[in-house]
Amino acid sequence: MKGYFYGWYMKCQSGTQTLAVIPAVHQDGRKRTCSIQIITDKDVWTVSFPADIFRRSGKNISIGKNYFGEDGIRLAIHTPELTVKGKVNFGPLSPLKYDIMGPFAFVPFMECRHSVWSMRHSLCGRVCINGVEFCFRDGRGYWEGDRGRSFPKEYAWTQCCFPGGSLMLSVADIPMMGTYFTGIIGVVMWQGKEYRLATYLGAKIVQIQNRTLRIIQGDMEFEARLLESAGRPLMAPAKGDMVRTIHESAACRAFYQFRKGKRTLFSFETELASFEYEYP
Repeated sequence: MKGYFYGWYMKCQSGTQTLAVIPAVHQDGRKRTCSIQIITDKDVWTVSFPADIFRRSGKNISIGKNYFGEDGIRLAIHTPELTVKGKVNFGPLSPLKYDIMGPFAFVPFMECRHSVWSMRHSLCGRVCINGVEFCFRDGRGYWEGDRGRSFPKEYAWTQCCFPGGSLMLSVADIPMMGTYFTGIIGVVMWQGKEYRLATYLGAKIVQIQNRTLRIIQGDMEFEARLLESAGRPLMAPAKGDMVRTIHESAACRAFYQFRKGKRTLFSFETELASFEYEYP
């Protein structure tokens, strides 16, 4: 069997704390395994599990006693290095109007396919990690996923919930038919309206340098700038095998600006951005 992976990224955030959880299953062509990665503002852990305890039913995943789904997260992990216990309940989800991949959802043999299950939802719950309590009363959540064979060779990704809205952007080198192109998928939710930025809608990257991404599409312009990284090492798939190391800042300082026509809809700096920048 060829290598593949399937995983979710579920972020929980309060005004002062961030917890991201990545449950995944992966096949490297020889063996099938599953894992849970735990990411906080300061630490990251990866816990491996036998594949036969992985269960998926629609939008619900379980790995042993750990559950991930539309109504929340339940965690029960105990290893010599890590003890995690608790639950976080989700409020109503905010799905997109249609698949973030657009027509590329129907293109065969793509290296990686992205999903966005909820741009923003309320949270309530507590999780204790090695004796440190994470409290998400009146918190904010985000939920996405990836599936395929490998993460792109070079890419950047960012996500942030903020007063009045939420955003995500992914820019990546996409291999197709022996060549590469720069693919863009992104969504800005602002004051109840969805603005989508995507290659299939005409979006173009005008800057990928100095940890800055600038996108134009029609009369819209979006900029995301990583100001101060706090990147932690995460495991990522290469042909289904979790052997690649990437770096994510689950909560870091970043700048965002979104313009439409002559209006600047928002322009702000935050300490609560999530960012991966895997370009030189």
